[in-house]
Amino acid sequence: MTRKPLKWIAQTALCAMSVAMIASWAVTKSATATTTWQKPLISVTRDFTLPNGLRVLLSEDHSVPVAALAIVYDVGARDERKGRSGFAHFFEHMMFQGSENVGKMDHFKYVEGAGGTLNASTHPDFTNYFEKVPSNQIELALWLESDRMRSLKVTPENFKNQLETVKEEKRQSIDNQPYMPAAIKLEETLFDNWANAHPVIGSFEDLDAADVSDIKSFFKTYYAPNNAVMAIVGDFDAANMQKMVEKYFASIPKVAQPPKPDVTEAPAKGPKTVKVVDAHAKLPGFWMGWKAPHRRDPDTFALTILEKILASGDSSRLYQRMIKGDQVAIQADAGYDVRRGPSAFEAFIVYKPENSPQKVKDIFWSELEKLQKEPVTAEELEKARNQVLRKYFSSGGYTSLQRSIGRAELLAEYTLFYGDPKIMDEDLDAVLKVTPADIQRVAKKYFDKNTVTTVDIETVAADKETKPKS
Repeated sequence: MTRKPLKWIAQTALCAMSVAMIASWAVTKSATATTTWQKPLISVTRDFTLPNGLRVLLSEDHSVPVAALAIVYDVGARDERKGRSGFAHFFEHMMFQGSENVGKMDHFKYVEGAGGTLNASTHPDFTNYFEKVPSNQIELALWLESDRMRSLKVTPENFKNQLETVKEEKRQSIDNQPYMPAAIKLEETLFDNWANAHPVIGSFEDLDAADVSDIKSFFKTYYAPNNAVMAIVGDFDAANMQKMVEKYFASIPKVAQPPKPDVTEAPAKGPKTVKVVDAHAKLPGFWMGWKAPHRRDPDTFALTILEKILASGDSSRLYQRMIKGDQVAIQADAGYDVRRGPSAFEAFIVYKPENSPQKVKDIFWSELEKLQKEPVTAEELEKARNQVLRKYFSSGGYTSLQRSIGRAELLAEYTLFYGDPKIMDEDLDAVLKVTPADIQRVAKKYFDKNTVTTVDIETVAADKETKPKS
């Protein structure tokens, strides 16, 4: 159920999208080539807060008879304490193990039986749950979410069962996947603050050391109405919906506001290099990463565009140079792992073994240096803007505005993070106003050989070749 971290590793190529394809949101281009749209991105019909602290946003949309509910809790991996990592992700599993009036895994049975869909995901700085149902079934989703917020069953049996489930997920999605152990090692090495550095999925040792009392304490601390935001989008009457929300959620007690984690990150003091021998990797590769700014830092918007120019699609610079041009790599990706706290800009290269690691790295660095020395072209900049717009306005994608669940999720996230959902309009506007000079500035600021963290990935065969024979 978890959206995998570093999801851009296997991203598919994104083609430039014409403005005409998103006309339903009144997107236009002015004479200065700045793309604009009719604001707000998402219209909020009602915005209210219950006495217990749960903030709720309602957005009516009568175009189709569906409704989507998203609830975002202000808890992620960064809120865990050392020695108890993996709790936030563990709870994503526990939340489907039943509550006072809902049996084990019956959450799925009820929603899917009503013709709906559901999912959840854990992140470094939040956890979310969502359902999309026929609009006449939205009360079912309210009942299910309120029942587990009020009375989740945290029992020794459920704890043990889900502990083994999470372990197996880690084996399948991390330990036995090529290049993923190195991806984890990159973040552990790049960040100096444990709150930022440890993986969302946690460690076996920490999970094994936990007991039911730890889990109950975590639930009581973070899974409360005053530590969450809920958004509902779809075909309903807002006045009636508010009454239903009050019916199911108003009596859930609030708790003491959870403490905010210390995510302070010191500036990088020098390059770091580690090696990972990967038993599952067939070809060598490397990860590179730099500490990067938090969400909504002024540099965030230029880095978002830079990411597209560097590594989004077959026309991107890394693909054209490293895969198609010099033909030294079979995969060349980069991505901005942006969080509310310290973030990372990361690159991932898998190269052909007949090339030396240094040769491939030199080619990669030369592409970064071009971004620092030469302005990007108008065509590249427009393509990158269109790719950003595609994320919001195409019919696919987790946060697509053409999907009611995408709108509900964005409303809940922005409100939880910043207290005002309209900030998403400001953010998109800022991204579309990025200039070539902005891109040069952030490329110079962040892509520094003296602050880079590198994880070299060797295959088992290569590692054996480098070891002296006895």
